[in-house]
Amino acid sequence: MKQRKTPVLISPADDDDSNKNSTSKNPSPNNSSHKIFLLCLVTRIINSLFVQTYFNPDEHWQSLEVAHRIAFGYGHLTWEWKKGIRSYLHPVLFAALYKVLSFLHLDTPWFMIRAPRLLQSVFSAIGDHYLYELSRVLFGNNVANWALFAQLTNWFVFFSITRTLSNSLETVLTVVSLYYWPCLRASPAAVPPGSRKLALAVAALACAVRPTSAITWIYIGFLELFITRDKLKFVLLEVVPIGGLVLGVTFLLDRQFYGSWVIVPLNFLKFNFFSSGGDYYGTHPWHWYITQGFTVMLFTYLPFSVAGGIKSKEWKLPGLIVWVLGIYSLLGHKEFRLQISGSFFQCFQ
Repeated sequence: MKQRKTPVLISPADDDDSNKNSTSKNPSPNNSSHKIFLLCLVTRIINSLFVQTYFNPDEHWQSLEVAHRIAFGYGHLTWEWKKGIRSYLHPVLFAALYKVLSFLHLDTPWFMIRAPRLLQSVFSAIGDHYLYELSRVLFGNNVANWALFAQLTNWFVFFSITRTLSNSLETVLTVVSLYYWPCLRASPAAVPPGSRKLALAVAALACAVRPTSAITWIYIGFLELFITRDKLKFVLLEVVPIGGLVLGVTFLLDRQFYGSWVIVPLNFLKFNFFSSGGDYYGTHPWHWYITQGFTVMLFTYLPFSVAGGIKSKEWKLPGLIVWVLGIYSLLGHKEFRLQISGSFFQCFQ
């Protein structure tokens, strides 16, 4: 006769031990995410302390000088602020920082010079972290790791992202918003409820900081409109009220500091698009971003970005890059800093 096999019983204690062992071998996504953010934060803080050079006048005259005037009552305002083509939303962030430094009696030259870039390094780390998370949900952990590596080692991002340019903050807000858009996911229905509303709010903030950010959101908005079932609900109950609320608050802020009602996005578009006022600062041929600007920004990553874009089955993000570069190429005035967000996006390829 065959002997009956004695079943192996696992005690609750043994089960707990096995769960602990499996948990220790497979750390939770939250712990991993926190470590990634800490890595990004430490890297960008070091980044902000290493970069001591001068890049563009706007990192001072369109942000810190204006913030100093708000916080302490004196500071020079350039002609852009007299014409009303800049929003106070961006400088107010640094004005608040200056006020905190003053309250703590830390408004010494050392802190006043470095604190704004340290604050921007925090924003930049948030952008790096969201880039990692977005590439992870779209392409998996392996691609996310390489995307983060490319992001943290890109020379132009290192050179520019911790500077107090509105373009730097716009780039961070753009990446954060892209993470929450259902239309970029392989399964839009799997996105948590409310993500699209949050994406719209952050996108509206990006437009308030720099109105040209609307170029990105026109593309994303039409993608979302194409895949969503209830198109009227998306436009009338989400885009209009959320965008109107964010921009309305921005208008009130500008009203407070300008002393009169100023519609900054309209003035900005009139000057830069309709009257080609930016051409006063120099023009470049239409292909400059493709043949020089973007090429220099990506540098050694260029062949990998091209190869990744060709091999990838994902067309939405490469399409966004082509769309943004195409629209910006129509403008006569071109600058490297206007495409900081483009160097971010290329890390996905």
